[in-house]
Amino acid sequence: MYTNRLANEKSPYLLQHAHNPVDWYPWGEEALAKAKSENKPIFLSVGYATCHWCHVMERESFEQEGIAKIINEHFVAIKVDREERPDIDRIYMLFVQASTGSGGWPMSVWLTPEGKPFFGGTYFPPDNRFGRPGFGAILLRLAEAWRDDRPRIEQSGSDVMKQLADYSSLGTATEVPGREVWGRAYQGFRRAYDSQLGGFGSAPKFPRPVVLNFLLRYFKEEKNEEALEMVLKTLQEMAKGGMKDQIGGGFHRYSVDQHWFVPHFEKMLYDQSQLAISYLEAFQITRDDQYANAARDIFDYVLRDLTSPEGGFYSAEDADSAADPQNLKEKSEGAFYIWTFDEIRRTLGDAEAALFALRYGAAINGNVEEDPHGEFGGRNILYQAMPVDEVARRLEIRVDQAETSLRSSCQKLLTLRTTRPRPLLDDKILSSWNGMMISAFAKGAMILNEPRYAAAARNAARFVRSKLWDESRQILLRRYRDGESKIEGFLDDYAFMGLAFLDLYESSFEDADFRMAIRLAERACEQFEDQERGGFFTTQADAAIIRLKDDYDGAEPSANSAMVMLLLRLSRMTGNAGFLKSAEKALAAFTSRLQEAGTAVPQMLVSHLFALTKPMEIVFSGPEAETMLQSVRKRFLPNAIVMRAEQTDLQMPAIAGGATVYVCENFACKLPVTEVKALDQLLE
Repeated sequence: MYTNRLANEKSPYLLQHAHNPVDWYPWGEEALAKAKSENKPIFLSVGYATCHWCHVMERESFEQEGIAKIINEHFVAIKVDREERPDIDRIYMLFVQASTGSGGWPMSVWLTPEGKPFFGGTYFPPDNRFGRPGFGAILLRLAEAWRDDRPRIEQSGSDVMKQLADYSSLGTATEVPGREVWGRAYQGFRRAYDSQLGGFGSAPKFPRPVVLNFLLRYFKEEKNEEALEMVLKTLQEMAKGGMKDQIGGGFHRYSVDQHWFVPHFEKMLYDQSQLAISYLEAFQITRDDQYANAARDIFDYVLRDLTSPEGGFYSAEDADSAADPQNLKEKSEGAFYIWTFDEIRRTLGDAEAALFALRYGAAINGNVEEDPHGEFGGRNILYQAMPVDEVARRLEIRVDQAETSLRSSCQKLLTLRTTRPRPLLDDKILSSWNGMMISAFAKGAMILNEPRYAAAARNAARFVRSKLWDESRQILLRRYRDGESKIEGFLDDYAFMGLAFLDLYESSFEDADFRMAIRLAERACEQFEDQERGGFFTTQADAAIIRLKDDYDGAEPSANSAMVMLLLRLSRMTGNAGFLKSAEKALAAFTSRLQEAGTAVPQMLVSHLFALTKPMEIVFSGPEAETMLQSVRKRFLPNAIVMRAEQTDLQMPAIAGGATVYVCENFACKLPVTEVKALDQLLE
C-alpha cells in the first residue's frame, strides 16, 4: 500500500522500512531542506538491519497508520543505517547517553531543522504502559512543545551542540603519558573480572575483545600471569557456552546471562574478526589446540555464510527467523539455532543422540530454565556441557570414537539446519569491517599455516581495490551493495583497511600491499588529523554537523586507536618521522582518557604499549625460508614488525645467498642467522 523514498536506497535496514506508511527520508539535503522550509522538527530514527528491537518498533509503531499520520503531519522523518553512517549515529548517541543515562538501538532523536537534538531515547512502546507515555503520546507532546515553546527548544539544542564540541576537544597535553596508565587500567579490569565464569561484569556479558588485546600485551610486557589467566578463562568459557554456535561456528553478539549460555543470536562480522584474533593469540602463547580450533570454527563460518561470491565479507546475520517454513512472517529469537530433543534423536538415532546430548547439554524437555519471552520452550540451546573425555568415560568408549561421533553428529545437524528458514543476511559490505576481517584471515594464514585463509584475505583485498577504492580521487568508499559503491570513507575505514594491508604484507611480503597501507595512512592524515590539538576526527571537514574524535573502545576498537597503531607500525617500517609525530600527538591528546578512564580505551592502551615498549624488527633477506617464517609466526610478538630486506633502506644482505634473518631489538641488530635453531634462540 505504501512506498517511500527509502525504496531507492541500498541499505538493507532502510529497505526494511521502504513500505511503511511513515513518509521516511534518507539522511541528506532533501530532508534537511524540507524541515527548514516547513519549520518542522526532525524525527530521526537510527538502527541497523539485524537489530531485534528495531524490528519490534517497526512492527508496533512504524507500520501503524495512526502513528504514521502523527509523524507525517508534525515531523520530517529520517531513517539512518548506523553502519552506513556511523558519523550521524555517534553524534546523536552521545546526546541520548548524556540525557538519558543509556543508549542503544533503535535510537529515536528529535532535532531542530538545523540538526540540533532536543529530545531522545531508544525504543518506545506504541502506547502508554507501566505509567509511562507511549510513542504516540510522546510525538504529540513534542509537536505541541515545538509549536508553543520553540525558542527554548532551539536554545537547548544549541547548548547541547556546544557541550558535544567541548567533549570532543580533548585536553592540551603535549607529552605522551607514562607506563603507569597500564597498571591502573589493569586493576580496573581485575576488579570487574568474573573469576568463576570469565568475562567482565555481570549479565548481559559482551565479549569486548579490545580488553583481551590489552591484557595479553600487559601480560607479555609485565610478565603478569593473572592477566593471561583472565583472558584464557574468558575465551574458554565463551567457547563452551551457547554464545558460540556449536554447530555452525562463529559467535553470537552477547550473552543475556552471566554463564555465556543464552545468547542474543545476532552474528556480526566485527565480532568474528576480533575474536578470531584473540583465539589465535591465545594459541600462540599456550600452543593449546582448543584456541586454534575456536579460531578455525570462526573462519569456517565466515567463509561459508558471510563471504560474497566477489570476495568481500557481508556485515551480519539477524537474531530472528521463522520457526515455521509455512509462516515466514512469524519470527522469533534464535529459531534457526535451537533444537527439540526429538529433532536431534530423529536425525542422529538413539545411540548417537545420547552421546551428543551429554556433550552439548540437550534435554528431553529443553534446557532453558529461564525463558521470560517463551521463545525457547521445550527446545535446547547447545553448549559444551561435558568434556569429550568425560563423555567417553561415561559411555565406556574411546575418546577418539566419541570425537568421530560428535563430528558426524554436528555435520548432520548442520545439514538439517540449512533447510530451515534462514535469518536475514545483511549483505552490505563495509570497508572498516572488511579491513578487520582481512587482518584476521591474514593472521590466521600465518599462525595456522593455512592457505585457505590466505586466499580469503587476498580475495577480499582484491575486492576492496576494485570496488571500494576510487583510484581517480584517491579515496576509500565505505559501503558496497548490489553493484553500488557509495559514501566517502570515514576514519575507521582508512585505519582498519590500512592495518589490513599491513597484515597482508606481513603474510606474503607483496610490495603492493605495503604501498597501499602507506597510501591509506597518508590520505587519512590529510582528511582527518587535527593538526592543532592532535588526534583524528572521525569524519571529513564537510561531512558532519559537528566533528568528533571517537575514542571509546567498545564492541569495536575506536577509529583513533586503530589509526595510532597504523601510524606507529608504519613509522617503524618506513622510518617516516611524520607518521611517528602524528601518532605521538594523538596519544598525547588522549592523555586524560588514558590516565583517568583506561578501561574505556583498552585498544588505545594497546597502541600506547606498542609505542613505549622495546621495539623489535625482524627482517628476512635472501630466498624464502618457510621454516624460519613459521618460527617467527608461532610466537606472540606484539611489538615486532616483520619485513623483507629489499623493502627497507637497510643494508641487510643474505649470507652466502641463502635465507637470512636479522633480529633487531631496541634499535640494535644482533648477528644475522641462517638456521631455525639459531633464530629460535634469538626469539626466546
